[in-house]
Amino acid sequence: MIRNPKDTGRMSRANMGNQYWPSDQGAPYSSAPGRRANLRQGLRGNRPAKNTRKYLLVLGCLLTLVTGMLIGFIVNSSDSGTEAVLPNAPSAELTISDQSVDLALPNESDEPVATVAETVAPSVVRIDTATGTGSGIIYDQNGSVVTNAHVVLGSETVEVQLADGTRATGKVLGSDPAVDIAILQIQENLNFRKATFATLDTVRVGQLAVAIGSPFGLEQSVTAGIVSAVNRAVPTLNIENGSRTVLEMIQTDAPINPGNSGGALVDRQGRVVGMNTLIRTDGNVEGNLGVGFAIPTDTIFLVTERLITGESLENGFLGISGQDPTIGRAGALVIEVVNGSPADQSGLQEGDLIIAVDGSPVLGMSELAARIRLTSPGTMVAIDIVRNGEEIGLNVVLGALGSFQ
Repeated sequence: MIRNPKDTGRMSRANMGNQYWPSDQGAPYSSAPGRRANLRQGLRGNRPAKNTRKYLLVLGCLLTLVTGMLIGFIVNSSDSGTEAVLPNAPSAELTISDQSVDLALPNESDEPVATVAETVAPSVVRIDTATGTGSGIIYDQNGSVVTNAHVVLGSETVEVQLADGTRATGKVLGSDPAVDIAILQIQENLNFRKATFATLDTVRVGQLAVAIGSPFGLEQSVTAGIVSAVNRAVPTLNIENGSRTVLEMIQTDAPINPGNSGGALVDRQGRVVGMNTLIRTDGNVEGNLGVGFAIPTDTIFLVTERLITGESLENGFLGISGQDPTIGRAGALVIEVVNGSPADQSGLQEGDLIIAVDGSPVLGMSELAARIRLTSPGTMVAIDIVRNGEEIGLNVVLGALGSFQ
């Protein structure tokens, strides 16, 4: 902010060799005739008249220098927030000679995002289909690529562009629209850089988060932010049948836009912790507002292994309806138990508060639903509940949702 030097009380400054003074107090005292005469009068009694002018001249210069330094310090250190401007000061310019110069480059730790991008970018690809563009993550050294199901929806083959610009054909091997995960295989025999993955238990709220993908078709775009939340229960839409489900996701403020879908969310060690999938908007703006969501790596592994091995994608079924408690301890409050369901057979009752599944805390009904639906039918899970103020542990063998519809 530039202040007008004529403002009352501001410091006026001329050229570098001159004095500084408050502009509303006239000239500096060293030029006042009366004061100079008195000073000279006092000195005459102790010094020869011939030397008086010399001492006065030296003293005047010293006073001028000290006064200028003090007032200059006040101008530059003022808490008012104003900026001191030097009139006619030459602008700073950077001149680059044609001679080589040794520069002290910053340590890699000073540029963590750049280091992460250099490490992970070769493992992130662009995916083009007849309907749009998305991103993908190289899953193994054989050229398997994981992406979002909505990126490859309706396609049997897609075009894949690697980080070095090489283009190849990818064959869609399978997808799970309910979880929005798909896997494809690059057909050409190329050198692939497999991504390094990290599980959700390594992710902390507030840590660095780097998003890499192809927003609006701009491949190899890098953005950065932090992890805003983990295990965020997010309603999602099944793109095939229109049904709504809930998934636990990583929330981030790293800018994510259309085309980032299927791309990598990475930690500062260069490990993929999630796959960018959703953004939340205000209904008017379609671009990023700092609220994006990524499917955790744990979920990616679970679903892709099912797709690769041909296992059933059917969701686990517990057999309750519930809600978040209105007061008291967090958890999933059981409102109704379906007769004959796994919950009924395990001894769950109305009024029970489910607080954990397999030792992992449950903060609400949405989280419980997300955990159960990602567990295969026939799997035994340990459920901790609070009943009449007492904590109880139950083992439940999950059923298949289709058997109870």
